[in-house]
Formats: sequence, structure tokens, C-alpha cells
Amino acid sequence: MDDSDSPTYASLAPANPTMVNDLASVDLPSLSNIPDVNSNGHLPSAVQSPLSGQDVSSPQTPASLDMKSDGYSDMDKSTMIAVIQFLKRGNLKSTEEILRKECGFFEPVDVTDTSGALGEEGEVLAAYKSDGNPAEYQDAFKALSAFVEKSLDAYKYEVAAVLYPVLIHMYLELIYNGHRGEAVELLQNCSSSIEAHHADDLRSISLVTSRAQMAGQPLLNTLLSAQYTCRMSRDSLAHLKRFLADRSAGPVPRIIQDRLNIDLVDGQPRTKAQVLAVQGAITGEAPRSANKTKIFYGLLKEPELQTVINEEEEAEDDLDKPKKKKSKKDALQKNKKNDPNAPPANRIPLPELRDQDKQERARIYRDSMKRVTLSRDALPSICFYSFVNASNTVCSVDISDDSSILAFGSAESILSVHSITPAKLKAMKPAEQLSDIDKDSEDVLVRMLDDRSGETQRNLMGHSGPVTAVSVSPDKALLASSGQDGTVRIWSLQTWTCVVVLRGHIYPVWSVRFSPHGYYLVTGGHDRTARLWTTDQHLPLRIFAGHYSDVDVVEFHPNSNYVASGSSDRSVRLWDCSNGACVRIFTGHKGTVSAVNFSPCGRYLASGSCDARILVWDLGGHGNALAALSSHSDTIHTLAFSREGTILASGSMDCTVKIWDFAKVTEEGRDEDVNATTSPLEDKSLLLSTFPTKQTPVLSLHFTRRNVLLASGPFNG
Repeated sequence: MDDSDSPTYASLAPANPTMVNDLASVDLPSLSNIPDVNSNGHLPSAVQSPLSGQDVSSPQTPASLDMKSDGYSDMDKSTMIAVIQFLKRGNLKSTEEILRKECGFFEPVDVTDTSGALGEEGEVLAAYKSDGNPAEYQDAFKALSAFVEKSLDAYKYEVAAVLYPVLIHMYLELIYNGHRGEAVELLQNCSSSIEAHHADDLRSISLVTSRAQMAGQPLLNTLLSAQYTCRMSRDSLAHLKRFLADRSAGPVPRIIQDRLNIDLVDGQPRTKAQVLAVQGAITGEAPRSANKTKIFYGLLKEPELQTVINEEEEAEDDLDKPKKKKSKKDALQKNKKNDPNAPPANRIPLPELRDQDKQERARIYRDSMKRVTLSRDALPSICFYSFVNASNTVCSVDISDDSSILAFGSAESILSVHSITPAKLKAMKPAEQLSDIDKDSEDVLVRMLDDRSGETQRNLMGHSGPVTAVSVSPDKALLASSGQDGTVRIWSLQTWTCVVVLRGHIYPVWSVRFSPHGYYLVTGGHDRTARLWTTDQHLPLRIFAGHYSDVDVVEFHPNSNYVASGSSDRSVRLWDCSNGACVRIFTGHKGTVSAVNFSPCGRYLASGSCDARILVWDLGGHGNALAALSSHSDTIHTLAFSREGTILASGSMDCTVKIWDFAKVTEEGRDEDVNATTSPLEDKSLLLSTFPTKQTPVLSLHFTRRNVLLASGPFNG
């Protein structure tokens, strides 16, 4: 097989990434617009920047900023001051100097002066300006609360959703207009009417006691930049309108009109359980329009592997092998069938399989023939790896797909790689010895490694802060790590060196994951974005922007066409890698989303959060939860599906591993049409077993190809 068309990783070694600061809106390239790599493995010397369309080796001044000849308008000057203040706060002196020179702007700027930088935010805050009587706010809210309480149960729970956003915006209006006493009294006397899962937000808001404190608060910025969505039936909305019609002059109708987005739905009003099931996100429920895009959740067609398996079987002398050949062929034929829900093969560019990749796929199929089928009557065996003397240092853990390598990142900026099989971690031979190897030999990859260099553990250092996440590539050639230093590093597991540093996030990066097909990786960070990268470029192909807080976890769909992200805004989003669009918004968690994972079939997504609950979502539906699994008592840190998808395992900071009957979840989902008025399944019988650890929080779970569950975490004894 000719591997010349496959993505090459050799081009990473000499890469010298250049950080491009583009503060304007960006038009990202398509996945096919990947710059060519020279024959010597280097990127072109003058790469066309996908962020601006300009040559990054010689940046040009945008026409809109060319103010040398025409002078400055008020808007130009305000924008320039804001940009320069941003650069000053980030200590980006060279970028600031270049910007001043290119634009001819040499006026001194005080970084503490926020009049220019916060001009747009100040305009938004100014919307809170009101001449209303501060004493009427508390009476108006109590009247609204009493109206909700006296409403019929059919309308009460949908109408009650407006209480929280109305109270928050009333409080902020009073603070902005200098009525601190009335605002504090309002919050103290009326917060009891709000659902308990909003308590943390109310405490954060209560710390804002002056107009000056309103600028720069993350939660306030979110509330100001997005309307709070409340989904109501027509009957519930008509019921609310009758109340508002009698109080048209008060603050409540104005706030509902300006700050809330009422999403009207057909059908009967929802029950309390149905309303609570989708509440919790900072911006309320997801609008129905956000969850209507068709999703290709099916798996890609498997390549032809029968020839590879037959060749390997013919080379073996075991007489029992021919007896199993028929079952393997049947399994292969089953996996080769076209899935009607699968995306087109050319929807996104994927690397062609090399010979070694096909051999690895063949080993996967052979292991699948020996796999134990798990069920509620056949639970998995569990092997737990404990890190001793590392209770406060281990930040993240990942295990390779073939379960041979375990990597973890620490708060001491060290990345540690361990072999959990008898095989040693070998390094590549020196260049002068590589020239003597026959490149046409079948075991050329084995001959390239130095047997004398074999070790059971290797440490990698390069980050300047805690290593927040690690991910091993499917072929075990690369290891990706993210850090609080705002960088993502890709390491070679053959040379044991860092081959490229990806700089794009301007704040800490919390998560990184490789695609199941390799080549692509996705990251999420404190800058509220997830980013799609490839291993042969140092600039992101896609920037997934839409979350209102940190993107804490990311995960690829099994077909590599979609990415799931979980955020501190208490929502889960599904992104389309082909165009960067958000195709699903899932709400219902009451805390930061701390874990996400897809089922092996690709149809279901499980998410866990700091509220100690697991929610299961059906990608074939329209954004509603299929099941809610509650048994943990602390943050859920990791989720893993068995290889055939019948068992879901969860690991938590409560030092337990729990096993769930996912086959029953999907069976119930097929029997019942999940829609906007369906409550998620909550059945205690779904929990099959609980395995407590010895004072060891569970950071990672991984099912081997034969369905043995591997778990790991730091011992806190």
C-alpha cells in the first residue's frame, strides 16, 4: 500500500508555530483547505493565515484601521483604545508596538481607564437605568410570586420559570441606579421563591453591591449578553399575559419583554418534573430552533479487512483457527453494512488507512471475538490503578485504546507515561543507525526502535503550569497534553520529545481529545471556546464559540464528524466539524458539566456534572434527556461505555465506580417517543452495582477490547 497520501507526522518536528493575534471576527477555512507540506517536511515559509486571509509573514493593516490620512473618528479611537488596553493587560508588548506603528496611533493609554474598553459593556449596563420607584420592586415581585403560587398546577410550573430571571434583573436594576439597600432587601426577602439549583448564582449576584462591580463579572456578562429562555405552552403564556396586562406600568412586564425569550411550544403544559428536567443552564432552556438540524450519528463503513485477517491466519499453525474463520467473516460483513444514519464518507477528510492501521483493526476484530458480552447478569471485571503519594498532584489520566499505555498529567507540570503491559517504552534509534535499516521490510517500524532504551516509565516536561488533560492518539504514535499555561503540546511517543506547541487559546486549556480516526484533535478552555486542530498544522481549523463559560470537557463522536463539549454554563453542546455550527444544545444539568462520552453506536451521549447526576441524550431526538441517573454523591469525573454499549460505567470524586444498565435505558427509549413533554427515565433498577475504592477519587475509566474495565485515580490516604 502506498502511504504517500496519508497524513504524515514527520512534518511536526521542525514546526515553529507563530502566534497570530487576530481580534476581528474570523472566517475559518474549510477542512479541505489545508496548506501543502513541502517535501522536506516543513510547512511553507509563508502560510496564508486562515484567520485573516493575509500572509502571516508580512501582516497588512486592515483598511478599516488605516487612520493615518483620514484622522480618527470617535468610534475608531474608542476601538483602538480598547484593543491597546487588551494588549497591555496581556503584556503583549511587541504586538502592541506593531499595531501602533501600522495604524499610526501613538497616544498614551492608561490600562486602568476602562471608559474606552468597556464602552460597549457600559451601553448594555445603561439599559438598567430607570426612574422607577425602588420601593415598588419588592411589591411587584411578591405579586408575581403570589400569582404563580395561586395558579393552577397545569400552568404553575411553566410560569414559575420566569421568577429567577425577573428577580436577578430587578436586583441589578436597583444596584445600577444606586438603591443598594432596596436591592439587598429584595434578594433577602424574595430568594426563597427560587428553585434550589439557582442558589449558587444568587450568592454570586449578591456580592455585586455597586455599579462599579457590575462590569467584568462573568455571570453578569452572560445575563447581559443573552436573553433567558423560558419554554411555555400557549395556555401558560396566555395565563401569564393576563397577569401582566393588569400591571403594565410596573417593572415586571418591562423585564419580561426586554430580558426574557419566551419560546412558544404547541401541546399541553408540562409537569413540574418535565420543567425541572431541562432547567439549570445559565441562560435557561435551549430554544427549539437550536435542536432541529439533522445529525448523522451513524458509524462510518468499515474498510475491507478480510484479506488482512486471512493472511495472518494462514501464517499461524493452530488447527483450531479455521473453525473460527466463519464467525469472524460474519462479524466483518455486519460491520461493513451501510448505516442509513451515517455521514457521507467524504463529508470531512479522514486519513487513509496505512498497512499498520489495517493490521491494528484486524487485531481489534480478533479481540472482539473473545470479548465477554456484558449485561445486568454479567458485570465487568475491574482493574484499578492507584497513584500513591500523589493525592494533590494528579490532574488527568488517559489510557490508550489498546490498553497498553497509561499517561497522566500532574500539577507539577510533568507528563508521565507508563507501560501497563510487559512491553517496554522504547525510543527511536539515532539517525546514523536508521540509515542501515531496510525500509521495505515488514517489521521496519519495530527495527526503528532501540531495544536497549526500553523503560517502563518515561517523564515528559515542557508545560509551565499544571497539565490539565492528556490524550493518546489511536495509533499510539502521539500524545497530546493541555495545560494551564494556555498551550497544547503534541509529543512523539517514538522520540519522546515535544514536536509542536499549539497556541490559540489565550487562557488555560482544560481538555484535549484525539479523534477516533487520528489526525484531528479538539481542545476546550477558559476562553469559552472549543477548537479543532490537526496534527500537521499549528492553527485551528475550527473555533466552536457559543458557550457562556469555560469549556471544561470535550469529546469526539465515534464517526469524527461531531464534537461534544461540556461547560461551566451547565449546558452540553454538539458541534459539526464540517462547518463549525452548533447543532444541539442540551440543558438539564444543575452544575458544571465535568464528563461527556458517546455510546459506541454513536446515537447516545452521556454527560455527568458537579450535581452528581448523569443525563443521557438521544442524538436522534431534539435535545431532550432520555434518562437521568442519580446515585453518586459528588462530582462525576469520568464516563465509559462497554465495547458493545450495554453497560455504562461512571467514576466520581465520591471514590466509587458505578455500573449502569444502559441496555435497559435504550430499550425504554425505543418503546417511548421522547419529546418536549416526556420526562427522562429515572429508575433505581438501572444501577447494577457500586464498587467503592479506598479513599481514591476516580479520574479515568476505560473498557479494554475484551470488556475489562480499567480505572485509575490518586490515593488520598
